[in-house]
Amino acid sequence: MDVFLVILGFVFMLVGILGSVLPVLPGVPISWLGLLMIYLVPSVPFDWFFLTITFVLAIFLYLMDYIIPAIGTKHFGGSKSGAWCAIIGLFVGIIAPIPFGILIGPFLGAFIGEMAFNKTRSDIALKAAFGSFIGFIASTFMKILASFVYLGLFIYKVWIFKVLLF
Repeated sequence: MDVFLVILGFVFMLVGILGSVLPVLPGVPISWLGLLMIYLVPSVPFDWFFLTITFVLAIFLYLMDYIIPAIGTKHFGGSKSGAWCAIIGLFVGIIAPIPFGILIGPFLGAFIGEMAFNKTRSDIALKAAFGSFIGFIASTFMKILASFVYLGLFIYKVWIFKVLLF
């Protein structure tokens, strides 16, 4: 059973890393499931505090993934309508069957939001849309970093408690 949980946890870690880049999967929460698997191994003492902190961080990063492009839009001079349209564009980009929809959606959402609702000049709207793109890149980087940190914690726990496969 120990070997099965370690392998399942490692699979969750790998899927979590993929999910940090792919928009369909919630990467960091899936990586957290890998941490949970290692704590279900009987030889590893269960640490509620550690699991709670890492779970809260995983959920926080999952939610911030949708908010950071809007923050980037606002930071680069966009308005509230541009920020909201960037979030809407993100959701449309996720479900739209177009290549790179996750990148194009928030960018176009912020641009259209600035142009349509605020009658902003195109150069300012383009700058706000670029901010949403920068925000998306920043949130993706944070998810990848957190997933690799979770993988490092997983490997550390496996190594420390000698829950090795062989």
